[in-house]
Amino acid sequence: VTLADGVTVWPGAVLRGDYGTISVGEKTNIQDGTVVHCTVIDATIIGARCTVGHNAHIEGATIGDEVLIASGSIVLNGSSIGDGAIVGAGAVVPFNFVVPPRRMALGIPAKIREGYEVPQGHIDLNTTMYFENGKYYRENLRRLD
Repeated sequence: VTLADGVTVWPGAVLRGDYGTISVGEKTNIQDGTVVHCTVIDATIIGARCTVGHNAHIEGATIGDEVLIASGSIVLNGSSIGDGAIVGAGAVVPFNFVVPPRRMALGIPAKIREGYEVPQGHIDLNTTMYFENGKYYRENLRRLD
């Protein structure tokens, strides 16, 4: 498991690289309860400045830069999520599915929302907020025992 500079991993999240490689790019946030796993065949690669929402599950997939994987979604083996894309809350991205850059995948199984292009910089505020919160908590939290 390799974490680039500025990555935040929130309480209850698990990054389990027992079968292969997990790589997370700079300033990405992995929120509470998320599971990131890999397989012998498929590494899990998460790009820079991504938001992986609460209780998401990513396994053996490749996630581009500045992607939102919304809360409760599942991204399965061999899938590829393009730069700037969104996987909607609760969506299930099936095996070997491709979400093109700046597109949105919704539903079970996930389908591309036709006619919609994700605006450039759609998660900038969220990424910055989680990065700043991570810095604040590292510097200011203290044990209460």
